[in-house]
Amino acid sequence: MPTPRERLADARLYLCTDARKRQGDLPAFLDAVLSSGVDIVQLRDKGMEAGEELEHLAVFAEAARRHGKLLAVNDRADVAHAIGSDVLHLGQGDLPVPAARAILGGGDGVLIGRSCHAESEAAAAAVEPGVDYFCTGPCWPTPTKPGRYAPGLDLVRYTAGLAQNRPWFAIGGIDETNLDEVLDAGARRIVVVRAITEADDPAAATTALAKRVRERATA
Repeated sequence: MPTPRERLADARLYLCTDARKRQGDLPAFLDAVLSSGVDIVQLRDKGMEAGEELEHLAVFAEAARRHGKLLAVNDRADVAHAIGSDVLHLGQGDLPVPAARAILGGGDGVLIGRSCHAESEAAAAAVEPGVDYFCTGPCWPTPTKPGRYAPGLDLVRYTAGLAQNRPWFAIGGIDETNLDEVLDAGARRIVVVRAITEADDPAAATTALAKRVRERATA
């Protein structure tokens, strides 16, 4: 089986989703999207207590293992350590990478990602020791980050021009209607939320997004 790092290198579609709105159908939803092209799935639900988060993450972890995909925990190194996640994603205001590594334990078994909202942050994340991938955006304003300035596709173009081999993802308001703009700007990996979570048919939406991104990545 490929290692988490090898799966990250091949990843093209990263989904962030909550859990509480889908309590009744969460396992079925995860099976649908993970079997249709989602490579990394992250539980993102700000304000959730650690105990409740761990309960939901157990469902995420089981589904990710069953499909051979990566499980990401948002912000919380302690929760990532407790659940044994593949990935910990850190924002600019979260723990420094060395502190997160100290909580996660020795070695670099857990992959660490960074959020970037400016050229300086993207340039730093591209070379920062201990960072395995990073995300740049938002490409467009999004209700998942209310009030956050959207640097737009210029940041995607800048990141695409960096001389580095570290995987990176474009994020923020991306869906089927604007995906080609993001790909034209140079992104070959994307993070989505509503494009899948609010789709009438999440599996079909996943398939369509994953197909278009992979086609451009291999062109």
